[in-house]
Amino acid sequence: MDSVTKKTARGVIWSVIDRFAGQGIQFIMSLIIARLVLPSDYGLIAMLTVFLAIAQTFVDSGFGSALVQKNDRTETDFSTVFFFNAGVAVFCYLLLFFTAPLIAGFYKQPELMIITRIAGLTLIINSFGAVQLARLTITLDFKKIAIATLSGVTISGILGIWMAYKGFGVWALVCQTLSNNIIYMVLLWIISKWHPRLEFSLASFKTLFSFGSKLLLSSLLHTVYVNLYSLVIGKFFSPKELGYYNRSSVLAMFPSSNLSTVIYRVVYPVQCQLQEDSQAMIKHFYQYLRLSCYLIFPIMIGFCVLAEPLVLVVLKAKWLPAVPYLQILCIAYMWDSIMKLNGAVINAKGRSDLFFKAEIIKKIVAFLILAATIPFGIKVMCYGLILYAFTDIRIITYYTSKLIGLKLMSQIKQLLPILLLSIGMGMAVFLSTLLVSNAYLQILLGLFVGIVVYFGASWLFRFRETEFVVTLIKGKRKR
Repeated sequence: MDSVTKKTARGVIWSVIDRFAGQGIQFIMSLIIARLVLPSDYGLIAMLTVFLAIAQTFVDSGFGSALVQKNDRTETDFSTVFFFNAGVAVFCYLLLFFTAPLIAGFYKQPELMIITRIAGLTLIINSFGAVQLARLTITLDFKKIAIATLSGVTISGILGIWMAYKGFGVWALVCQTLSNNIIYMVLLWIISKWHPRLEFSLASFKTLFSFGSKLLLSSLLHTVYVNLYSLVIGKFFSPKELGYYNRSSVLAMFPSSNLSTVIYRVVYPVQCQLQEDSQAMIKHFYQYLRLSCYLIFPIMIGFCVLAEPLVLVVLKAKWLPAVPYLQILCIAYMWDSIMKLNGAVINAKGRSDLFFKAEIIKKIVAFLILAATIPFGIKVMCYGLILYAFTDIRIITYYTSKLIGLKLMSQIKQLLPILLLSIGMGMAVFLSTLLVSNAYLQILLGLFVGIVVYFGASWLFRFRETEFVVTLIKGKRKR
């Protein structure tokens, strides 16, 4: 492997550890808590998510990505972003604090007022660690990020489980989130060994804002759209139904979102370093596009096939109504890495304006799809997300094609063998579940058949991603 590939590969390894070990622990903890609390408790938190997510988008403001993209960044840049983020976080929290009665009234859930005011503190907490996280990302030092992540999710998860067991209900979820963010932020300060200077540069702010503002608007559009589903379901359906949708969405997004984020957060800084060499960017892009889909496609299709036994074993029978949503959302979210990696190319080239244009077009279509599917119920709304995923890919690849020649058909040709292999594996897993009726046996047999068929076939047909994964593992062991 060349030096860039080796650097990226090391980042991928520690990014995987950070994302999947951390998110994996948090995921397991949340499943345990889900067995102890009611679906309606998750529904209450989901109702608030849209407001917190929008506020968090304003706090981030795209400045983290702007710091990563700027190759001549200075200490003044870092300090300027730190104080801007903190100021916006305080403003957004105060806004949430005083509008909490309106939020509670909108959903007709009085308990949401105090929940909003307590959970909203995460905005201020997160803002204090954003620059430290950006600095570690720039140097691809995901090992230190992983330490902070693992510590936060483990301690907060134990606290959440204890509170859920003691009958605190929704407050177990609130306290778990708050404690996780506090521990993570404190450790980022300690591990990164960076502290802001008492300075704020207007010139630095303007430079970073010219890039970050487009990302802010793009993120805001995306955040509003994604969380609009929870807002609509929470308004027109019961908290229990929203709880089913929320858990389905979280379960479906766990493998796809985490894997694509692992790849993106490593690829983006490297793409920024290669921004003057389009051919190198294309080569690097295809390598990690195939790798991400090679990992994500079979997981999502297998997850879709095994959805019912997984829900029975992991969440118990009370969550079975969530199965149809989960199956549909697995197909909708499996394309996430394609969209993210194409977006990384556009932003790495410094064209956040094109990224913003693409986001506007995509979200106009997305809102039309959502509006058209609402009258037909939650299941049809989930199908609408599949349609949106294909729309998203078509639009974002139009811009990457214009920018550096990454055409849609070229990407399809790269990914088609992986998709066909994944579908074949899914059919084999489905047939295997027909042989047994016990949920535990269906999962075990399905996993065994899926792994053997997928990796056996990919090795037989010499998929280069198989060799690449083996090389990464061997390289890690040698060190």
